[in-house]
Amino acid sequence: MIPQHKLKLSVEGMTCASCVGRVEQALNAVPGVTEAHVNLANETAQIRFQAPADAAGLVAALKASGYPARSQTAALDIEGMTCASCVGRVEQALGAVPGVTAARVNLASESAQVDYLEGQVDTAALLRAVAGAGYAATARGSSAVPVADRKEAEAAALKRRLLLAAALALPVFVMEMGGHIYAPVHHWIAATIGSQNSWFIQFVLTTLVLVGPGRQFYLKGFPALLRGAPDMNALVAVGTAAAYGFSVVATFLPTVLPGDTRVVYYESAAVIVVLILLGRYLEARAKGRTGEAIRKLVGLQAKSAMVERNGTAEEVALEQIVLGDVIRVRPGERIAVDGEVIEGKAYVDESMITGEPVPVAKAPGAEVVGGTVNGTGALRVRATRVGDDTMLAQIIRMVEDAQGAKLPIQGVVDRITLWFVPVVMALAALTVLIWLAFGPSPALTHALVAGVAVLIIACPCAMGLATPTSIMVGTGRAAEMGVLFRKGDALQALQGVSVVAVDKTGTLTEGKPALTDLVIADGFDQAEVLRRVAAVESFSEHPIAGAIVAAAKAEGLVLPEVTGFGSVTGYGVMGTVEGARIMVGADRLMLRRKVDLGQLEQAAKDMGRAGKTPLFAAIDGKIAAAIAVSDPIKPTTKPAIDALHRMGLQVAMITGDNRAAAEAIATELGIDHVVAEVLPQGKVEALEELRKDGAKLAFVGDGINDAPALAHADVGIAVGTGTDVAIESADVVLMTGDLRGVVNAFDISARTMRNIRQNLFWAFGYNAALIPVAAGSLYPAFGLQLSPMLAAGAMALSSVFVLSNALRLRFIRPVLRSMTD
Repeated sequence: MIPQHKLKLSVEGMTCASCVGRVEQALNAVPGVTEAHVNLANETAQIRFQAPADAAGLVAALKASGYPARSQTAALDIEGMTCASCVGRVEQALGAVPGVTAARVNLASESAQVDYLEGQVDTAALLRAVAGAGYAATARGSSAVPVADRKEAEAAALKRRLLLAAALALPVFVMEMGGHIYAPVHHWIAATIGSQNSWFIQFVLTTLVLVGPGRQFYLKGFPALLRGAPDMNALVAVGTAAAYGFSVVATFLPTVLPGDTRVVYYESAAVIVVLILLGRYLEARAKGRTGEAIRKLVGLQAKSAMVERNGTAEEVALEQIVLGDVIRVRPGERIAVDGEVIEGKAYVDESMITGEPVPVAKAPGAEVVGGTVNGTGALRVRATRVGDDTMLAQIIRMVEDAQGAKLPIQGVVDRITLWFVPVVMALAALTVLIWLAFGPSPALTHALVAGVAVLIIACPCAMGLATPTSIMVGTGRAAEMGVLFRKGDALQALQGVSVVAVDKTGTLTEGKPALTDLVIADGFDQAEVLRRVAAVESFSEHPIAGAIVAAAKAEGLVLPEVTGFGSVTGYGVMGTVEGARIMVGADRLMLRRKVDLGQLEQAAKDMGRAGKTPLFAAIDGKIAAAIAVSDPIKPTTKPAIDALHRMGLQVAMITGDNRAAAEAIATELGIDHVVAEVLPQGKVEALEELRKDGAKLAFVGDGINDAPALAHADVGIAVGTGTDVAIESADVVLMTGDLRGVVNAFDISARTMRNIRQNLFWAFGYNAALIPVAAGSLYPAFGLQLSPMLAAGAMALSSVFVLSNALRLRFIRPVLRSMTD
């Protein structure tokens, strides 16, 4: 089987939805590419590929399409090089790092310049590569600009161009349009500088606008047009060039044009540039805010830590901390990496991970998470996960992946926008021809105004931004609330779900059961039975086993040795204690081994009706005890289930408990469906039974045995306190250990999808309504024709509206807050 690879590239030059389509088309054309998703909002492309495709080929395809992959350069100081062969080895080692496009090593200066794809390589990886080749390296600096800083710099540059363009365009607008707004202005211009001189001045100022602040549209638009892949820049370039060119002819070659068409449109060309620059400036500022959640998460990372090395504590940069390092965490400090407390006691604020405001007590043996804040005590922590393996780094990666995801709804948009710009240019040409053929005099003037207005108003920026900006802001806000969308399409998939199936233990309940009843059969001693049963259960990792062992220890019982321990998944455990064969498990284990339950069968039924989990113990094939274990229901469970019902969802519980116990809990919580006495491997079949009527299912679980069900459900939701296996199988991960996160996930999904639909309605509705207006559909009935200037303003407004609407998602509040709020 050919291995699949995944690559995420940052792409330059995309300005509208048609750019997205062309970048995807270029990537999908590379042999070996199986999937390519491009996100306009965060300007990235996520690609899945296999041989013969490789990173270099993908970068080349992007460059050929006119949308190059962003690259960065890192400077390294290299120690230990003595000859040219050293240079070759270092270059080879650096070049082998995935994402590196070029490495230049200089022996004389003992340095290296490394070019790499933005977001694909970090400095630590380069340092490790050099060390692996046998040389020491340190980072001297990097030309890489963080995304937030780049966006800020982009907005600042656009602001400067906007102000310059506005200053130059304002006199043009006043001279040409002032008379239409206030008639004496026209007479004053005619009496002072004269109409012809006014045209000359407008020509000079407009030329300065187009070759200065507006030149980017021509430098990008015309090459795209020549490649046969027109984009937004091409529309603006053609539209403004047409208005400007017509005006230049009217100014300097007036005899070429019919007398009634000798007018100028300098103000249209200049003001269009101003308005589109204004729209782009506002977009750049808004785009910068869409990634705010990622910046907040990155800001939680400590920059350095006090690490014990060579008998002393020294300040060490975060990226230089390695596994096994012992870190000193002072009161009030942020913990640098994930680790285990080896000395000290303190309360740690873990609200950034769990959302719970109450600090958590930490003592030797407790785990701590990088990014959390130590309280008043001092701790010594041994690093267990560093770099990209820390929980915070994984959270950041999950959020980035989700923000770069493409929902199914976006596929429809992309198919439309891929052909949108060529169709618009064809419509503009058709508009011009119709006006020339059937329009009133001066037909040429009307045709020019209508054609330029169609080109300008139809720029599909809003279409391309409608979905990805909402996803970025929505998933980012979700992360701040403790809901991580591992797979971005789960945002849309959640809206099709009608049944939420939940695993009982650890999800509905605390997951820490306690022994509540011990009914002994005639002829057996209670302490003796508990001692032997606890001894066997001490070999099991099941929470119920832990409850029995804890009860025995609480009574001061000393557990004997066990031999021949065995377990049957879903049934129970067994072992030999002091020469006697002990079996502990559910009634099905006793029936399987033909153990007569006698009067204890009724006692167990009573326990089940009370919502407890009944078990049986047998010694040498004879029933010895009925045991009841109860796992307390979390206080947040009932409010969460009530909230899910208010959302129109049904709730199903899947459990291995007997039906009577399960029904008792379901009645207490108001659960709609109960699937009881299910073995771990039967959860997938239980889901199939629940979806037999065509219902879409979400499954919520936290254990290793939940992984198949999480993967099989339409949407798998893993409780973050669960196992890594469960989390890897899920589409959504909850950082809190209860159902409040499920409620918030559905709410965020609903709000984000509603926001996307609003954006798409506006973007498509705007074009559907205004392209005919721009073409002149109102002229026959009302004598109204849309000015290209107004078209530019409306186009800019549409993009700003979409971005502003998406940014509203930043203010979503949790449906169910912390119980301590």
